[in-house]
Amino acid sequence: MVSGIARTLGTLRSAALRLDGAGSDYDLLVEAARGRSFVLLGEATHGTREFYRMRADITRRLIEEGGFDTVAVEADWPDAYRLHRYVSGDAADTTAMDAFGDFSRFPRWMWRNEEVLRFIAWLRAHNDARGPDAHAGFYGLDMYSMYRSAEAVIAYLERVDSTQAGIARRQYAALDHVREPERYGYEAVSGLRPDCRDAVRERLVELIRRRSDYIADDGRAAADAHFFAQQNAHVVASAEAYYRETFAGRAASWNRRDEHMTETLLALQRHQRETNRMGRIVVWAHNSHLGDARATEMARAGEWNVGQLIRERAGREAVLSVGFTTYTGTVTAARQWNGAAERRGVLPALADSYEDLFRRSGLEAFYVPLSGEVAEVLREPRLERAIGVLYLPETEYASHYFAASLPLQFDAVFHLDETEAVEPLDEAGTDSGALAA
Repeated sequence: MVSGIARTLGTLRSAALRLDGAGSDYDLLVEAARGRSFVLLGEATHGTREFYRMRADITRRLIEEGGFDTVAVEADWPDAYRLHRYVSGDAADTTAMDAFGDFSRFPRWMWRNEEVLRFIAWLRAHNDARGPDAHAGFYGLDMYSMYRSAEAVIAYLERVDSTQAGIARRQYAALDHVREPERYGYEAVSGLRPDCRDAVRERLVELIRRRSDYIADDGRAAADAHFFAQQNAHVVASAEAYYRETFAGRAASWNRRDEHMTETLLALQRHQRETNRMGRIVVWAHNSHLGDARATEMARAGEWNVGQLIRERAGREAVLSVGFTTYTGTVTAARQWNGAAERRGVLPALADSYEDLFRRSGLEAFYVPLSGEVAEVLREPRLERAIGVLYLPETEYASHYFAASLPLQFDAVFHLDETEAVEPLDEAGTDSGALAA
């Protein structure tokens, strides 16, 4: 009689495509993306070279072969928009490296790295060879840029409506007392200063209401400029709420952030379609954001995420969600918030984890659609590892593992037994040893 683990491994080996670096590695994924509006490409860490490189390679094919025209990443809206302007050919930046200049917030390496630089250079060349109607864009989904986004709204209004620019300055004044968003949140919920939740929402509503006046007959450039400002106003409203809600518990602030990222995805799709693009979007973010939260222990904590919300709002059939896992290797991560980037050894995955099971398959590197019999044998929840911008191996289990049912979380998964740290563009990434401890 075949044991449960033997059946699981045998089924996995039969269903998986072993990766060999050939052009056919992504054929199954590209085919599965046909007819989808959103392809979500995750990552088990924010600092693994292969994850960035593979997502870039997949995205190239989805743009060239699949009709996708938008890349949306887990980065702050104004920072990524500078890259968008560069790849669109309408920025003052003359090199791809220059266009990364606004990525100054920790963790800089998350987007200021060699793999993203190469992708941005490719995207600029791709767009340069095509007319504006065929350009692919690059956008950020995140909302940590509260102050810079407020400044961007005011700068836009100064160009199109000086009266409204003055009103916006007054509406955003309560945010600007100390320019420390965490302190703003604490003082607002403690009653030490008036919060400005109504004011920032009014600014967003007013920008939307006056859209037709601001874009008039000036075409796509005016529509794009207004959309940039509108989304910055959305960032300010979401961030204001987020920093207040950080004092109400993790679930509230986590949900606010993923709600914002989902709303940004849907706004991007609408904007692209309104300006005669397809609005088919490839998303790069952490597995914890893109794998359906209902299939993980996050749901028991009252948390949702982009993966869940976009399936609910766009329709299950419109979304292809792909996870990425690794068993061991190195990772670029910090030891503490605002700490230096280090190249750190990643401990072998724990027993009873998906990563350990995948290593036991002997396939080393593979892609597997999570359907049919393989979904059945993998459905029972197991541990899954998540490394963000911090890696804390001394508390490995508590800090980096959660329970999940992978086939309910993702439509497919890439696994690599061993991976390497991503190379930052301008940080030392000092080596802390073969294995972090």
